[in-house]
Amino acid sequence: MEYDLRTPLGEEVRKLKAGDKVYLNGTVVTARDKAHERAMGEEIPFLSGSAIYHCGPLMRKNGEWEVIAAGPTTSSRMEAFGHEFIKKFGVKMIIGKGGMGEKTAEACKEHGAVYCAFTGGAAVLAAKSIKRVRDVFWLEELGMTEAMWVFEVEEFGPLVVTIDSHGNNLTEEIKKRAEEKLKDMEF
Repeated sequence: MEYDLRTPLGEEVRKLKAGDKVYLNGTVVTARDKAHERAMGEEIPFLSGSAIYHCGPLMRKNGEWEVIAAGPTTSSRMEAFGHEFIKKFGVKMIIGKGGMGEKTAEACKEHGAVYCAFTGGAAVLAAKSIKRVRDVFWLEELGMTEAMWVFEVEEFGPLVVTIDSHGNNLTEEIKKRAEEKLKDMEF
């Protein structure tokens, strides 16, 4: 199935299934390793119902901020924060590449959230969907790629749901199938 969703997200994410395609409109907030660490000690109410994008964007200030490239970064690095981020902040969607682990998948099921993959290497495509920068946090402290950027997006995607709120994890299923096929192969 294909869905057009708008943030803030709510219970509608529970209808999404692993393998569905999503285009997102509204607000997307970037967070990488350092922003996740920094955020855990804060109260950030605007994250409720949000979509967190594992991304370290390349930005240029030309009067206003301009997004040059905004490709996804490897999400497994944020696995230590996934469960708590969903639980503490009410995040409903995490976007990145490469999938996330069991604790994040459990949080998605428990709290009605999803993990979506954005195609790696498509940084310019992502940037084209970002219509404006609404805010930036911790820029001086963390630097450009680690700061928490708040973007307004239109038709951001395509995103593929790889972890849904029903316990399905497409990345893990594909890994298991590949391992089974590898066992059957002769070298």
